[in-house]
Amino acid sequence: MILEIKVLGAEHLEDVLKIEEECFSKPWSENSVKELLLSEKAELLGAFDGDRLIGYSCLEWVLDEGSLTNIAVSDEYRKMGVGSQLMAALMKTAEEKELAFITLEVRVSNLPAVNLYRKFGFLDVGTRRNYYDAPREDALLMTRYIK
Repeated sequence: MILEIKVLGAEHLEDVLKIEEECFSKPWSENSVKELLLSEKAELLGAFDGDRLIGYSCLEWVLDEGSLTNIAVSDEYRKMGVGSQLMAALMKTAEEKELAFITLEVRVSNLPAVNLYRKFGFLDVGTRRNYYDAPREDALLMTRYIK
């Protein structure tokens, strides 16, 4: 499946919130998403099937340190390569921003996400005990070095 991947703006707020609600037990608030969409230190990339936003990723950075804060794909589009296309675009952004590395946290039980991150060169670097709520679960810390 070939999709259009493009930078999201404030006009995509409602669509991002719908995906948040669908994908996460504790979705980001409207205000949090709005701040990210307007931030000069974050970029949300959206995957579009025609005019429909079907997934997005969020990269934040400070100096040359990046953080993949979220990646989400609508249920009906999972296992179709959407996450991989979003990750490839996010990695391109990280290289353009000349980031040294990207870190992330992921639920230890989220094997599809863990495998996606490993496919893109992320390494396991630690664990955060009881990091997630609803349900309570550890987070696997992963890092991808770029430089």
